[in-house]
Amino acid sequence: MRFPFRSKNALRSLAVVAAAGLAMTGLAACSSGNSSQGSAGSATKGTINWWGWTPTNSDEAKGFIAAFNKQYPDIKVNFKLVGISDYQAAMRPALASNSGPDVYDLQPGAYVQQFGTYAEDLTPVAKKALGDDWKSKIAKIAVDGLSSKGKLTALPIGSTFAGSLWYNADLFKKYNLEPPKTLDEWKQVCATFKQNGVGCFAQGASQEGFDQDTLQAIANSVDPGWWTKASKGDAKWDSPQGVETLTIWKELFTDGIMQEGALGAQQYPDVNNQFLTGKYAMVMMGSWYTQYATADAMTQAISSAGVAGAKPFPILPITFPDVAGKGNTSEMFGDADYGLAVASKSKNKAAAETFVKWMATSKEGQQQIANRLDTTPVLAGVAPDFTSIKFVDPELQSGPVNAYLKATASIDEPRFALLNADVENAFLAAAQSVASGSASPQKAATTLQQAADAAKAANG
Repeated sequence: MRFPFRSKNALRSLAVVAAAGLAMTGLAACSSGNSSQGSAGSATKGTINWWGWTPTNSDEAKGFIAAFNKQYPDIKVNFKLVGISDYQAAMRPALASNSGPDVYDLQPGAYVQQFGTYAEDLTPVAKKALGDDWKSKIAKIAVDGLSSKGKLTALPIGSTFAGSLWYNADLFKKYNLEPPKTLDEWKQVCATFKQNGVGCFAQGASQEGFDQDTLQAIANSVDPGWWTKASKGDAKWDSPQGVETLTIWKELFTDGIMQEGALGAQQYPDVNNQFLTGKYAMVMMGSWYTQYATADAMTQAISSAGVAGAKPFPILPITFPDVAGKGNTSEMFGDADYGLAVASKSKNKAAAETFVKWMATSKEGQQQIANRLDTTPVLAGVAPDFTSIKFVDPELQSGPVNAYLKATASIDEPRFALLNADVENAFLAAAQSVASGSASPQKAATTLQQAADAAKAANG
């Protein structure tokens, strides 16, 4: 999932990459490459350096690489995890230099705009792997988000979808509660949890990505489709729909739904740990949270949150409540979680393309992605192998989780792909000013529209 801004990426706080000081392991150019672009090096031998903010768990990256090496044992892949908060600062000088990565993560929206120019066009690689009709074999929403001006800047690895909530099924059962479907039900559920000394809903409202997710979910309850129109410039952010969206956002704070201190909290690790340790019953998370429906991932995550003798509990996804009360189902939205780009300055493009192609277009690589349940595989026909994946409570979770994942296949509303960094930053300012009471919904919406107008004028 994306967390730049987005969530999971913000998880790790790693040391800033001293890009200039990094000595990339050189690969002596061997035989002529088999790259579709006639690029440098061998397609089957060498060393490549992959930089990314995700997978956030280095063991996950090692698992991908180990599976890749079963087929390509002579290509060594070094993964460098760069914290999302440091990513832009690290990548800009690295990609402009001759000592940057061979392969690097990209996500739709601002990152494609900033770093896509340093990447090879991977359209020939996709065609070579999947044929001329390659676009019909990869999730369209993922391809669109990583394409810019006709160039495929990165091959998508997985997709993520937001706009849903997850809840602790044990806590809801303990207090005989049903997941809320409306704003009034949500208030009542939270009041009951509060009466029993249990936190209800938590969100890291200090982070733009999650604020944007909640605002987009609210907007879809207010007027489905309006958010996408505004993102394209076909509607105004300060229209009545925008003001109503921010008004409902404010109500989450004033009506006891959003937790105390939300504006200072980060989704990772603060809120994630609070939910996984049972302090809150509900959390704003998307499809990437499916991984914690499994016993292994949930147990590891609880242990990582500092709980001794971790005992997993079942979690379930629910649709964002109809907070506008108009009968609209708040549909989810999404795009590529991340894609892998091949650096134009790489001296090992052929090997880099082999790795990227395997991850994105091979059934073996995509099955590795699918079974992690972190991102949804983009290659058609690949799905999680639930004969090897064990839920915490299979009888309770299997049906809802499978239905949730199946529903993502038809989602076509973008999450970040249509927005640039200036507008994303404006969302955070609008959300925090309204929640803190320093601006009215109307004033914040007007400021948001002004920021969008300025960004359009600056970027064309």
